[in-house]
Amino acid sequence: MSQDIYVVIEHLRGQVADISYTMLAAARELAQSAGGKVVAVLLGHNAKELANNLAADQVLYLNHEALADFTSEAYQKTLSVLISRDQPRAVLFGNTSIGADVASVLSMRLDLPLVNSCRSFTKEGMFISQICGGKIMAEGELPSPTALVTMVPGGYQPDQGRSEVAPSIMEADVPTLDALRVTLSKYIEPEAGDVDISQEPVLIAVGRGIQNKDNLELADDLAQAMGGVVCGSRPVVDPGWLKTSRLVGKSGKHVKPKIFLAMGISGAPEHVEAITESDTIIAINTDPAAPIFNVAKYGVEGDLFELVEVLTDQVKQAK
Repeated sequence: MSQDIYVVIEHLRGQVADISYTMLAAARELAQSAGGKVVAVLLGHNAKELANNLAADQVLYLNHEALADFTSEAYQKTLSVLISRDQPRAVLFGNTSIGADVASVLSMRLDLPLVNSCRSFTKEGMFISQICGGKIMAEGELPSPTALVTMVPGGYQPDQGRSEVAPSIMEADVPTLDALRVTLSKYIEPEAGDVDISQEPVLIAVGRGIQNKDNLELADDLAQAMGGVVCGSRPVVDPGWLKTSRLVGKSGKHVKPKIFLAMGISGAPEHVEAITESDTIIAINTDPAAPIFNVAKYGVEGDLFELVEVLTDQVKQAK
């Protein structure tokens, strides 16, 4: 068994996901306590260039046509062989639909312990995981001999996992991937929206705390005063209160505004992952334990309905 920390890189259509960079930053801290290297594991086809800015000591590149796009079966078979052969100290996955799909099966198939929803590691190599929607943090020793870990955003910034110096790349053998039961047929692009929230400098984001569709007018008034647009989390988009093009999150848009004002948003990992590169995150929530406060630069524990109209008036007066 080695003391190396493996990071399974998530990517989609030629873009490395931010959670991959977050995991590389986490792996660096864990590797320092374990005494091993940070090894990025890149599965794909003709995708070696995705490794150029990964902050890793080494990249293991597994190149195969069946790995061009993510399918759980192909990833599970490939990683099962790799982990069994190399026996790293830990393997990090994103706490995403992809990571959960792969890590859970590998844990069962390889009989390895799985640490879920890990946010960060201590200097002593202890893991810190969030449970109960991020309201409780649990700390523990990383199980031996090889631990599978799914990482949530918030503990590290994606930029910490980027490097201007390209790492060394070693191609690794890929097992036989014939007769896969599931293959990707095609991508279906969503219809273009009225605005591209990924390009907006100011975003007023609303969540379940907005309570009903009629209250969106309050958020819209504030957005107009600040020169921004309204977006939302899934509880607001699923009922049709906002268009799908306004969804911020793992299954929506990743955003990088100068100001991201979150009102009534608890901060689920799928949402937080998409906002971590915002310049300034401001959160308003009645729950002092809401995970959104973990990533916010400024936070207000209070009722958004008592604040939003006052804030809108103050912004208008300041102009």
